[in-house]
Amino acid sequence: MSDNLVDEWVGHNLLATDPALLAALREAAPQALEPLTRYGAELGSAETAQLARDANRSGPQLRQLDARGRRVDAVDFHPAWHQLLAMYRRQGLVADVFATDTPGRWAQFAAGCYLHGQVEAGSLCPATMTQAAIPVLAKQPELFAPLRDKFFSREHDALDRPLTEKPSIWVGMGMTEKQGGSDLRRVTTEAVEQADGSFRLTGHKWFFSAPTSDAHLVLARTEAGPTCFWLPRYTPDGARNAVQVMRLKDKLGNRSNASSEVEFHGAWARRLGDEGRGIPTLIEMAGYTRLNCVIGSAALLRAGFVQALHNARERSAFGRHLAEQPLMQTVLADLALESEAAMRLMLRLARGFENNEPAWQRLMTPAAKLWVCKRAIECSGEAMELLGGNGYVEDGVLARLYREAPVNSIWEGSGNVMALDVLRAIAREPEVAFALLDEFAASPDAPVQAEALALRRLLGGDPAPLEAQARRVAQGLVLCAQAVLMRRQSSAAAADAFVMTRFGGDGRLVGSQAVPQAAQILDAALAA
Repeated sequence: MSDNLVDEWVGHNLLATDPALLAALREAAPQALEPLTRYGAELGSAETAQLARDANRSGPQLRQLDARGRRVDAVDFHPAWHQLLAMYRRQGLVADVFATDTPGRWAQFAAGCYLHGQVEAGSLCPATMTQAAIPVLAKQPELFAPLRDKFFSREHDALDRPLTEKPSIWVGMGMTEKQGGSDLRRVTTEAVEQADGSFRLTGHKWFFSAPTSDAHLVLARTEAGPTCFWLPRYTPDGARNAVQVMRLKDKLGNRSNASSEVEFHGAWARRLGDEGRGIPTLIEMAGYTRLNCVIGSAALLRAGFVQALHNARERSAFGRHLAEQPLMQTVLADLALESEAAMRLMLRLARGFENNEPAWQRLMTPAAKLWVCKRAIECSGEAMELLGGNGYVEDGVLARLYREAPVNSIWEGSGNVMALDVLRAIAREPEVAFALLDEFAASPDAPVQAEALALRRLLGGDPAPLEAQARRVAQGLVLCAQAVLMRRQSSAAAADAFVMTRFGGDGRLVGSQAVPQAAQILDAALAA
């Protein structure tokens, strides 16, 4: 650039410029290449980038009353929000994993979600909740049967009207309350059964995601204990349900999407699952939502890295392009390794869900959610810093990525909750955990072998002090998994660099260790 000013990276096909993802899809889901290449072009366009900016700058607004004072609890969105939801739904990314048995369908979903999340993350929230509701509802055929086609529809319906009048459906969730937070056993919302078998709910929810969804899954207490309920926005007679939106959350990020506080005033609902078994019902859903958190954070890692690399390739300082300077190469290559390893882990988790592999569904998913979501927070800050003041201002995308990153670490269980879930998964199925560690210990890389054996000793020792080291266990599992995947699937240069920089034991400051063949790794990370 003659003026040394570099515009944001936009107008490029997100899939065609990602050699690692392209190669992975050729192996795991060749049927996905054509539709996702088209979607990658649509997502990478300047028009879609503008939709993302508009949806986030002009976020949802609550309209509690109409012009005559009647309660409506409507939420008004910028039109860009509905365009983004329609784009995603047209790809079949909401429900196709449950609509077919095509091999590679979960890899196709993960890749499509990953591409979308690089451009706009808030619209993934209702999509994630809707997808996660399907397997739970499917266990109750009398409830699911009339909704099945609406879940599997590729049409987005933005109108606020009863479900019987809609071709498709969006589902939200409402679990946490003021006094409980992550401790869902402390739920105080009461559910009272009616003569016809329905329930009336009275209470509140401190976080009620996507409040204008067509229905929500909520937790309430019956005499048997916390129970899961299906709470539609409209009652069967077509009236608005007795759910009052008190306010929308003023969130750090995820600003395109509405989150709210609500009160239930005798709201109509149907029981989902057995009474008193609401938390186990939600745990099943959580596996899917946590996978989506990993995918979403992997998308943020990729998006930030690509913007930083593009800027460094085009901008000069001290007589050279930034990308030619050794320390900048080291930092960028470190970000490239983090991004690729997260993407490969995401696809391996997706395969685990497709094949019902306990090690990857129940053990590695919470571990990956802890690690990848936290890495996205740090690395989005690094990417922003690499653009200096241009990265820090809200005119650009990097500030939005930075504000977006923490939500996936918090939603669906914070880091400590994930680490403890890893320990619980190991305690329930120790043979699964130790078999996975044996697989890691068979790595040709000595540092990976050593870490796997160290984890084996730790998990086979005194269980009393283990809880305090739960994060260390989760971290070790993820790094071993990523190292093994990089060795099997990536270039020798990238695999060597990943192992060398992730198992050195000197902390994880990005760019703190020289990355061998950094220029080669960067050349392979983003195609022209």
